Amino acid sequence: MNSPASLLSQLRIDRPDDPEPAAGNWKPRWLMAATISALVAGAVTWWFLARSDDIPVRAHTGQLAQVTPQMAAKATPASAGTAALDTSGYVVARRQATVSSKATGRVAEVLIEEGQRVEKGQIIARLDSSSTAAALKEAEARLAQAQADLEAARVASDDAYPIYRRNEQQHAAGLISSQAFDGAKAVYNAIRASHTVKETAVAVSRAELELARRNHEDMVIRAPFAGIVTVKAAQPGEIVSPLSASSGFARTGIGTIVDMESLEAEVDVSENFIARVRLGQAAIVRLNAYPDWDIPAETVAVIPTADRSKATVKVRVGFKQNDPRILPDMGVKVAFLSD
Repeated sequence: MNSPASLLSQLRIDRPDDPEPAAGNWKPRWLMAATISALVAGAVTWWFLARSDDIPVRAHTGQLAQVTPQMAAKATPASAGTAALDTSGYVVARRQATVSSKATGRVAEVLIEEGQRVEKGQIIARLDSSSTAAALKEAEARLAQAQADLEAARVASDDAYPIYRRNEQQHAAGLISSQAFDGAKAVYNAIRASHTVKETAVAVSRAELELARRNHEDMVIRAPFAGIVTVKAAQPGEIVSPLSASSGFARTGIGTIVDMESLEAEVDVSENFIARVRLGQAAIVRLNAYPDWDIPAETVAVIPTADRSKATVKVRVGFKQNDPRILPDMGVKVAFLSD
C-alpha cells in the first residue's frame, strides 16, 4: 500500500521557473501604463475646471470679471463692506420718560399696565382732586364777586358823571362856588378810581380761577407721547410727588413710557480706534439674543467727548428697520463697515 507521504507527493504540482520576458512582451505593459496616466491626467484636469467656476477671474484692470450665481447666493448683508471695527453695547431709547404729577397728591386711579401701548394725551392715572375741586369753586365764586363789584362801580360812575357835568356848568356860570365844585369833582374822581380798582380785581380773580383750573387738571396725568409702558411704579392709595421724597413713603412717578420708534444701539469705542468711525457710516448690528440676525444700521452720532476713566467715545447707531424683537437694554454687537 501506498503510504500517506507518497500520496501527498503525487498531488504536488511542479511549476517551472518564470522565463525571462521576451523582447516582444513589453508592449502590453506600456499600453496599460499609458492608459492609467491618461485617466489620472483627465481626472486632474476635470477637477481644476470644476473649481474654476467658483473662482472669480480678474481682468488686466484688476476688476472682477465675473461673479458666479454661487457667489451671489452666499452673499450676506455684511458683504457690502468689510468690518472696519467691532464693538459691543446696549439698546437704548432716545425718548423715554418717567411720568409724574406736577403736584404732590394721593393716587386715586392707575389706568396702565406693563406692556400696554398708550397714545399721546391718553389718561394714565388720576390723583385725589377733592381739594383742587374745592379751590376751583372758591376761585369761581371770587370771580363772580369781583364782577359784581365791578358792575356796581360802573353804575356809580355812570350816575356820578351827569352830576359832575352839571356842577361844572354851574361853576362856569358862577352859580356855585369853586369850593363846591372842587368837592363834586373829588367825589367823581373817587368813583372813577374805584371802578378802575374793580376792573383790576376782576382780572386778578380770573387769573386765580385759571390757576385753580390748572391745578385741578394736573390731578389727571396724561401720557406725554405715544409708546409702551415698561414700568408701573405707583398703585392707588400711594402718595406721588414730583420732588425727591425725603422718606420712602412717596413715589416720584406713575410709570415709565418708552417710545419704541426711538430705539438705537449705544456703544463705547476706544479712543484709539475712533478715527475708523464717521457719521453716516454703514454698520451691522447683532443682538445677543439673536446672534444670526444681521440688522442694517448706520452711525447717527459720535458724541464729541471722551470718557476719561474708560478712554472711550460714545457712539450712537440707528436701526434702519424697526422690529418688535428689539427691546431696550438688550446687549448688542456692532460691526462698523468700511467702504
